[in-house]
Amino acid sequence: MKVHFAPLKLVGDDYVTVSSPDGKEKHTYYGDLSRGSSYTLHGDAGFAAMSIDGDTAVVTLHATGDRSAASLKRRGYGVRVTRYDRGYSQTEYAAENPTTLSVCGNDARRDVACYQTSHPTEYARSNAVARQLVNGLGSCTAWRVGNTNRMLTNAHCIGDAAELRSSEFQFDYQCATCGGNNPRTGTKVSGQELIKISSLQDLDYTLFSVSNFDSIRQYGTLYLDVREPTAGERIYISGHGDIKPKRLSLYEESDGGATCKIDVVSSGVNTGYRCDSSGGNSGSPVLAGSSHKVIALHHLGGCPNWGTRITLVYNEIRNDIDNNSGPTPGDPTDIALQPSSGTVVPGAATTATVQTTGQPTTTLTFSATGAPTGTTVAFSPSSVSAGQSSTLSLATSASTPPGTYSITVTATGAPTTLSRAYTLTVTGNDPTGCPTLKTTKTATLTAGATGYQPDGSFFQTTVSGPHQACLKFPTGTNYDLALQKWNGSTWPTVAQSTTTNPTETLTYNGTAGYYRYQIKSVTGSGQYTLTYNAP
Repeated sequence: MKVHFAPLKLVGDDYVTVSSPDGKEKHTYYGDLSRGSSYTLHGDAGFAAMSIDGDTAVVTLHATGDRSAASLKRRGYGVRVTRYDRGYSQTEYAAENPTTLSVCGNDARRDVACYQTSHPTEYARSNAVARQLVNGLGSCTAWRVGNTNRMLTNAHCIGDAAELRSSEFQFDYQCATCGGNNPRTGTKVSGQELIKISSLQDLDYTLFSVSNFDSIRQYGTLYLDVREPTAGERIYISGHGDIKPKRLSLYEESDGGATCKIDVVSSGVNTGYRCDSSGGNSGSPVLAGSSHKVIALHHLGGCPNWGTRITLVYNEIRNDIDNNSGPTPGDPTDIALQPSSGTVVPGAATTATVQTTGQPTTTLTFSATGAPTGTTVAFSPSSVSAGQSSTLSLATSASTPPGTYSITVTATGAPTTLSRAYTLTVTGNDPTGCPTLKTTKTATLTAGATGYQPDGSFFQTTVSGPHQACLKFPTGTNYDLALQKWNGSTWPTVAQSTTTNPTETLTYNGTAGYYRYQIKSVTGSGQYTLTYNAP
């Protein structure tokens, strides 16, 4: 469901949310659209909210103070829904799509989650691939390219700047388990700037940027393998054929059988292959198995299916992207820290992923030096094969002194020893008793009332790790603080602080999911300040 609005005219900090019925997906909009969630433009005076997965979207107007509805209506304030777009039901989709196109023989595609263990590199590269909703009507595939805010798809998916502004891109729309039919909501952003385009009759690509780029950095990126394909080389495709959650095409006929390969090295601007695809796969990256970089841009079906040779695309966009990939599997072994820094208060913990590259015959064992007093460092697992990852855990104690520390992470494995620096910042407390944490929210409660943060909604974490929070409230009052996690139907409390101290603090080591903070006035009223960190 994709809801369109006339221009919003709202009082003060009032806002509108568009959400799923269970609240797991929510987009927020203010009168000043730059303050809220991403949105799309469709050639009229208004805008459209990001889509909601499922058959129902709930539109709610939130007032942040006392309002006279009649008076505001006379003065032209309010919210007006102008139309909505919806997807096909399964019956409608089957009627409109009587056959699956470009599946060459048996359909060997499987959910990307099916390959998380057996093909970890192919699985990891798929993270940078997104489903594109084109003007609320159709679907393609798009993906991040290089180290900056750049994405690629086909020109027949985005033909001009207006189509880009009307498109949204959904990262991490993939099933959590193999064959589970349980896709994650992921992260949705909208198109921003059209950088370069080549028509369907030429190379059929569009290079562009997106809004809220920082929100999709976590999914990584892809790089271009700037060379001609070779006959018989292994390839694979990640994409959103049939508008479905992301699938990988690794095999031609059956899972575990003959791998996808280049069948026609060159035909015009194209290279040909029998990797399965279908409507919605347009724009998918075709990756070389040897480098795990993109060797073609999929754009035509027909068995063989066809992709524009990426070396031709690179020649036109080389000055618009940063294609410096660093080491990849098959290159010399290397390690990287994601993230490479973290901030905690004394007694709290944080984590990072140690990502390795190289040939899987190399075993790497991890160690660390330079941790501050009272800090425990651990790796899980402590040894991996190159190409796999480990979790670095740093747990401080109450005695850890504030400061910034450079911790050297070392991976040892014949014939190489590699080191990278992790910067750990341990903050002190501010004079009011709360530490300096990443996110700060303020609001006012009346006596006995309950509020929720952030901004009456919730937040999502895509990785496991520590949560930290501190609540400050007026002298002479008593507020309680609780961290709640969505379990699919309710919000049970997973951590809480209910002391009579002038501040409430909590820490919780949690798994990925949806969280919110509950603030309750036990006695008194007034403004509170909540600061928190999330994984």
